[in-house]
Amino acid sequence: MPLGAAFIAGAMNSIAGGGSFLSFPALILAGVPAIPANATNSAAMWVGTWGGARAYWGDVAPHKRMLTSFFLISVVGSILGASLLLITPPSAFERLIPWLLLFATVVFAASPYLAKPHDGHPEHQSWQYVAQFAVAVYGGYFTAGIGILMLAILAFSGLPTFNATNGMKNVLSVTINGFSLVPFLIARVIDWRYAIPMAVVALVGGYLGAKLFRLVPAYVARGVIIAIGAVMTIVFFLR
Repeated sequence: MPLGAAFIAGAMNSIAGGGSFLSFPALILAGVPAIPANATNSAAMWVGTWGGARAYWGDVAPHKRMLTSFFLISVVGSILGASLLLITPPSAFERLIPWLLLFATVVFAASPYLAKPHDGHPEHQSWQYVAQFAVAVYGGYFTAGIGILMLAILAFSGLPTFNATNGMKNVLSVTINGFSLVPFLIARVIDWRYAIPMAVVALVGGYLGAKLFRLVPAYVARGVIIAIGAVMTIVFFLR
């Protein structure tokens, strides 16, 4: 189950985010405890998001100045978030899971109604730095939904196309997942039995997903992710 979920999650993350709605619950259902499952998922999805980031690099390259600003903020926030996870009691984290999933799903569903129209002149405001830092902390703490949250933030940046916005999100996802691994590696909470094979198939899924589905209408990808997020949220509330 985790391998199949990782492949689909890699493809989902490269298209519009939300892949951890599948890969993280798959690890829980496979019997991995909640905090190690989150750390393991971060490791696997970090590798997986490289495929999507590489496929979209041509769309992101013209906006390196904006990328650099968000990159630095994401590094600090992700390390802080991962460190907070490691000091959270496992039982408390398990109770938070459905609420975190619900939060991410609602934000993603509402983001189109909050975004301003693209004007072709990318810009970012001070509140976006604060929001990106918060997302990075959240991403270090709980991987699921970070792509969704970043799409909501980047929707206000005036990037010229959805591919440029999505590509920026993919690169920042690589950053957050990658640097959050530092505390996890030190604490030795990653289950490598799952992390390594999941990383391989997520990488393939991310690259193929980005290549094959860049022309898929955004509303189709969004609808699928919202549905998955809603189902996973209900499942974890029932558990």
